[in-house]
Amino acid sequence: MGHEEDQRDISPNKVPLLTDPPFYLAEFETSYRYIIDEYEVPPKEIAIFMPCAVRKPYSKSPSHQLIRTIISQVLDPSRYHIVIFGTCGIVPAELEEMYPYAHYQYMLGKCKDPKVLEDFLRIETERVAGYLEKTRHVYRYRIGYCIGLFREALIRGSKQSGVPIDILLPTRDLIHKIIEEGDCIFEEGSLSMEEYLGEFCDELVRFRNSLSNKE
Repeated sequence: MGHEEDQRDISPNKVPLLTDPPFYLAEFETSYRYIIDEYEVPPKEIAIFMPCAVRKPYSKSPSHQLIRTIISQVLDPSRYHIVIFGTCGIVPAELEEMYPYAHYQYMLGKCKDPKVLEDFLRIETERVAGYLEKTRHVYRYRIGYCIGLFREALIRGSKQSGVPIDILLPTRDLIHKIIEEGDCIFEEGSLSMEEYLGEFCDELVRFRNSLSNKE
């Protein structure tokens, strides 16, 4: 892939925007291999896995800002590491401006082609499994906040690697409740919905308190 510094120097104004499904593109496989084979993931007690966002860099996304605010209010930054995954593959959040992660535009939720969706799940499961295996001893706990095919890829990647996701949110019960109400653009709604964020905050607090009791 070349040096990380070289990749960071590529700005969105200097390269064409990638609009094809990113999980098929060679640029994303190359970047994934760099993360797996070369990048030294900073060791943290907790990894928090969040889906990628339409707005780039991901941290500028309104939904990511909401989620990050909750995380920072509950957990000390020294304890956790945010990892982004989804159509981009899987990438430590501190690399969000590295090419090609800030240089593509694609929304899986608008795709209706079953073959493309099947391919995404297969490819993303492999990439998640690879990252979980690489970081098996980097984190002590892993938390996932995701819905839809992203959630399924995280579940399958965990099973394939044998590395558990300790907490997976939103809970199935809440997801089913949102689906039954049926008034969202997407069947399972959005992670920035008040119901999901409220549960996420409550469960993070419960998790933090449980760690304190063990210390």
